[in-house]
Amino acid sequence: MDFEQLQKQIDFIHEIDKVKYIQRKTRLFNSDRAENDAEHSWHLALMALILSGHRNEDIDLLKVIKMLLIHDLVEIDAGDIFLYETTTSHTNTVAELAAAKRIFGILPENQAQELIQIWEEFEAGESAESKFARAMDRFEPLLQNRSNKGGTWKEFNVPYHKVIEKKSIIKAGSNVLWNTPKSYLTIV
Repeated sequence: MDFEQLQKQIDFIHEIDKVKYIQRKTRLFNSDRAENDAEHSWHLALMALILSGHRNEDIDLLKVIKMLLIHDLVEIDAGDIFLYETTTSHTNTVAELAAAKRIFGILPENQAQELIQIWEEFEAGESAESKFARAMDRFEPLLQNRSNKGGTWKEFNVPYHKVIEKKSIIKAGSNVLWNTPKSYLTIV
């Protein structure tokens, strides 16, 4: 048994526990409590499992689930930027890439490289897997805000056209989810 490899894996597991403390703006369904990144990632992974039949293309579902479980780990270092933030760019790729290299770099080399590659694929949004994963990442907050009668959209005065603009990424991964009745957007 390679104890050095095991120690690196345990160190990584310890480090990623911090994702539970990264608070998002979006609230849990029918709740005033803000969701944290760990809850968000877990929910997205299950959504992908349940909704994968509505994807646009064939996908490697395990890869999608990996993407969804790790995509926000970089926020341990880089922080969470609200999707509708107007003063800071939501695409903080330089800081996020540095965070990915540091956090995933805790792991043994082969695992670190795999997770960095999967994270970069998610960020690029070009593969069938990343398109579907990103659709889940944008669809969940729609459902949350709908359950909270406009939630963060109302709280931060996000106009309807901005919601549509930011959420239109859903159609790249799932036309079915994008084209369902937009009742989840009627609150905006």
